[in-house]
Amino acid sequence: MTSPSETRYGIDYMPTAVPGPKARALVERDGRVMAPMGRVYPLVVDHASGCEVWDVDGHRYLDMNAGIAVLAAGHSHPRLVKVAQEQIARFTHMAGTDFYNEPMIRAAEKLVTLMPGGEGWQVFFTNSGTEAIEASIKLARYVTGRQNVIGFYGAFHGRSYGSLSLTASKPRQRRGFFPLLPGTFHSYYPNCYRCPINLAHPACGIACLDLIEHTLFNTTTPASEVAAIIVEPIQGEGGYVVPPLGALQKLREICDRHGILLICDEVQSGVGRTGQMWAFEHEGMVPDIVASAKGLGGGLPIGAMVARTELARQWEPGAHGNTYGGNALTCAVTHELLCMVEEQLMANAAIVGLHLLGRLQDLQPRFAQIGAVRGRGLMIGVEFIDPATGAPDHDLAEAVMAESFRKGLLVLTCGPSTVRFCPPLTLTSEQADEGVERLALAIEECVAP
Repeated sequence: MTSPSETRYGIDYMPTAVPGPKARALVERDGRVMAPMGRVYPLVVDHASGCEVWDVDGHRYLDMNAGIAVLAAGHSHPRLVKVAQEQIARFTHMAGTDFYNEPMIRAAEKLVTLMPGGEGWQVFFTNSGTEAIEASIKLARYVTGRQNVIGFYGAFHGRSYGSLSLTASKPRQRRGFFPLLPGTFHSYYPNCYRCPINLAHPACGIACLDLIEHTLFNTTTPASEVAAIIVEPIQGEGGYVVPPLGALQKLREICDRHGILLICDEVQSGVGRTGQMWAFEHEGMVPDIVASAKGLGGGLPIGAMVARTELARQWEPGAHGNTYGGNALTCAVTHELLCMVEEQLMANAAIVGLHLLGRLQDLQPRFAQIGAVRGRGLMIGVEFIDPATGAPDHDLAEAVMAESFRKGLLVLTCGPSTVRFCPPLTLTSEQADEGVERLALAIEECVAP
């Protein structure tokens, strides 16, 4: 099935044809039986392959979203499909907290080889990023004997009570759920485009991080009571904010001075997305605990807490557990996905990511409403502003996202006014070019007088 289309900039796009009748009918059915979840536009997927998605009415979209940075190898990659089919024919699940299975062991072995040093780490498998964060908080408290945890404004770590207590990206995520976990505190994330303390980098010396010692430790939480500091090496839901080089190392030094563990939330930034296996590797800094998920399972639900062996071994058996962690099906796919990341996907993210970043930056002279383009690898944000004031333009970002859908491009917003690009790591330069042109069409539509 095809839809009415026009051709501009050498690409076909759909100006008014979506959603189609089948999609509208399914959206209506969904509303009768599904609890509200805040869908952003009426995409109803029928099938997908690589970086392309088709809806139930036959419309084709270029996917620059990847299920929110989940589909590292793209949709329905043949290697992952084959492994999943073979494993599901053998067995799917025996609770990993009670029994052993080889797919779980192989996935953990592979994951450890991709950690700094290639050894000296142990894995606890979960079902999501939120659960990986919960496990990280529990381990940090358990091994340090301390209770307090420090996060950052703009952070997103999940929506269960422990992870939500550290999440600080949007008020609606917390509204109606207080009181939250005691012992959680926040400080300023180093965002040089919008410095939280109105200084300029590099002359500032990343002074915003000094507030942890100069303010938090001297006012609200003694350093001796802090179990961990948790940080996203690149803030995800907070707006795809890339901290300046040296920021993560400075955090490491603060933690080392006070006997505090450093947790890196790599749920969105990890598994090759930034051109390195982990985003913290861009600084050569090593955390104590890493939380992973999203891209880890190639589309199947899995997460992992990876901790230094001397920490993980302190957990008494039974101190933490779950039912589905280490699921054989997801672990078999995870092992294969990690092999693919090591073989080619990580390198492709670095190469094509640089190309995509450059093409998006080329849009800035065309559109004064683009205030910043930033990112590493295939984790790139385009921040929209009011050109007259420089203030974030939330409504424009939301409009561009919705209009991109109508132009055959799947993107999502994050932060106050950023459109994020987190495509499959299989993205080609040609697909990157197509995505930029579709975005340009959407922006033109939204800013036209």
